[in-house]
Amino acid sequence: MPRIFDNIEQPLLPALQHTLATATHADFCVGFFNLRGWRTLADSVERFGGGEGQCCRLLIGMNETPDAELRAGLRTLDAVDGIDLQRAAALKRQVAEQFRAQLMLGAPTNSDEQTLRQLANQLRTGKVVVRLHLRYSLHAKLYLLYRPDFNNPITAFLGSSNLTMAGLRQQGELNVDVLEHPAPQTLQTWFNDRWNDRWSLDISSDLATVIDESWAREAVLPPYLVYLKMVYHLSQEARTGLSAWTLPHDFHGKLFPFQEAAVKIAAHHLNKRGGVLLGDVVGLGKTLMATAIARIFKDDRSWQPLIICPKNLVTMWESYNETWELGAKVVSVSVVQRVLPQLRRFRLVIIDESHTLRNRESKRYRAIQTYIQDNNSHVMLLSATPYNKSYLDLGAQLGLFVRDETDLGMRPELLIRAIGNAAFRRLQVPPRSLRAFEHSTFSDDWRELMRLYMVRRTRSFIKEHYAEHDPLNDRTFLHLADASRFYFPERVPRTVHIPLDAATPDQYSRLYGADVVQTINELRLPRYGLANYLKANAAKLAHETEKPILDNLGRAGKRLMGFSRTNLFKRLESGGNVFLLSLQRHIIRNYIFLHALKHDLPLPIGTQDADLLTFDSDLDADSEGDAKLFLRPRTWYGLPQQTR
Repeated sequence: MPRIFDNIEQPLLPALQHTLATATHADFCVGFFNLRGWRTLADSVERFGGGEGQCCRLLIGMNETPDAELRAGLRTLDAVDGIDLQRAAALKRQVAEQFRAQLMLGAPTNSDEQTLRQLANQLRTGKVVVRLHLRYSLHAKLYLLYRPDFNNPITAFLGSSNLTMAGLRQQGELNVDVLEHPAPQTLQTWFNDRWNDRWSLDISSDLATVIDESWAREAVLPPYLVYLKMVYHLSQEARTGLSAWTLPHDFHGKLFPFQEAAVKIAAHHLNKRGGVLLGDVVGLGKTLMATAIARIFKDDRSWQPLIICPKNLVTMWESYNETWELGAKVVSVSVVQRVLPQLRRFRLVIIDESHTLRNRESKRYRAIQTYIQDNNSHVMLLSATPYNKSYLDLGAQLGLFVRDETDLGMRPELLIRAIGNAAFRRLQVPPRSLRAFEHSTFSDDWRELMRLYMVRRTRSFIKEHYAEHDPLNDRTFLHLADASRFYFPERVPRTVHIPLDAATPDQYSRLYGADVVQTINELRLPRYGLANYLKANAAKLAHETEKPILDNLGRAGKRLMGFSRTNLFKRLESGGNVFLLSLQRHIIRNYIFLHALKHDLPLPIGTQDADLLTFDSDLDADSEGDAKLFLRPRTWYGLPQQTR
């Protein structure tokens, strides 16, 4: 009565190991062979002498995938029996590459390394001989073990277990031992017929070579070769982009080589992941590069882009749109809340100065994010300063097109290592999601993530890798389209001493004159200090929903007035025109307040939180009061005093 081995109540592996302990040689026929799975039998085979009759012969069948088997079964014409030498050599190379790919899976361990080195040595010494059966697909799982036993010279195990760790150990297999004569001898004949088949090719040396060229090799690799291999894999995305994408014909000669490279790599990211952040530093031509990328997708897929940009860049983008025939719609970021809900679907959205969208809670951010995700739009972000306050700035920009549940294919490994797996699970976020990365403060975690989404180069990078050196003046340059040279400007910091005294007729020093400082310091700015004009019984008159606003007015007033004075001084430093523009806007807002007070209308006070205490470019300069917070004035406000 044969024994049944199902790897549940009766495991197969111990029976194989115990039988091998007294065997002189063995024959295995399997569909799949896992090199690391040899660990379970390596020591048992090590005692074999090697050579004919003292080795383990391993015959591997060429299994096909289920879909390939289905196609073969549905053929209307019978295939010609047998294969030719060219096809056999190709299959042999294919299997060798499959074994090579096996070794690239999972993290290497010391036990794996020891097993693979032992297997390579057994292959070279003839203790293990491996052949590949090519005549037809072979699914058999047969283990024949030969022992010096008169009554039971051959023990056979037949069933479903491949020579893999899963096949020998895990559940879901079904095998039996075959001991009664003449069944074992019949199985031996069946094995020998296939082992000696013309199309059973020896691949022992090929497997040994695969191991010798892998991380399990005996010889120590020079560090430089390890470095080159890392660079090769880390640059795979860039190399794919450079080879897979081409520029529109009318952009040839219009871009520098470093710009052409950025366009192709960014196009690859945009196509593969639905978004890219073009983050070259200021002055490297992001606008023209973004235009070239937009043209690629317009020519290739007829995608007309939606361009969202600050109001002061609308004219520039409209000019680019007309010059390069993008067919785009240009929208100022200040009107997205009103415009986007009524806009048709655009498959490509370009967001210039994307770093201004750091605040996930702002209405503009939510309007843009909703439009992108509702329309499944691809997104190109442009920013020379994508990172400002924290790594959450990067997360917010990616969050415009990367959904919370999207599998990024990587985890914040340094965060997990720092806090432990248990604490990471308590965060209750998908481990390979953007939300998981937003808990990390480790730069390497974010560097790995942004490698998939961002193209960023600095001037020093361009000078080192793309520029040429002029030995006559010791400067670097790029060739322009007309063959002339563009020399990189030498940035040499110098200290300029400006005497700041009344006797100096210097226009800049007058900015710091006592009269200017005193004038700005004496500005009362009543709109930023509304708490100064509350009636004594304002708290009793206010509605419950307005009491928290009253508390915030008192806390934020002095700080907001100080911030406003400082900001006005900065505008004065920038130039007379921008200072006058700020004054004009300030006066207009004052008129709005005066009109509201005169006609007993609600006062637009905006938000009164800490965001107003920092210069957040998420708001346009003319968008103060964008938040819909209002107060009922005459109920508990006193009239403002004279404003200056």
